[in-house]
Amino acid sequence: MAKRKRSIPILFMVTEREKSLIESKMSDYGTKNLGAYLRKIAIDGYVVKLDFSDVKELVSLLRRNSNNLNQYTKKAHQTDSIYLQDIQHLNAQHEALWIKANEILTRLSCID
Repeated sequence: MAKRKRSIPILFMVTEREKSLIESKMSDYGTKNLGAYLRKIAIDGYVVKLDFSDVKELVSLLRRNSNNLNQYTKKAHQTDSIYLQDIQHLNAQHEALWIKANEILTRLSCID
């Protein structure tokens, strides 16, 4: 038997669904050689890891803002009055939301 160019095996397990997805992607790529496809993906492919901490903070700000809006609405219905301080507080929260959203969008626009 001829000496192999690649002598180090790398083995891993997959589910039936994962195997089906791999085979589908291999077909899209135009190859039937699993080893060649996996080597190509492992060497030339890339993994995208996203940091969602800003999005989580934005969601938290949205929740707080929504909760406060609901509380102020309830208070307005009970008292038949709208208080300037409440409106200013909501306005400040709304501004913080837009600042955070703009930060996220600015970072996203820099992704190549």
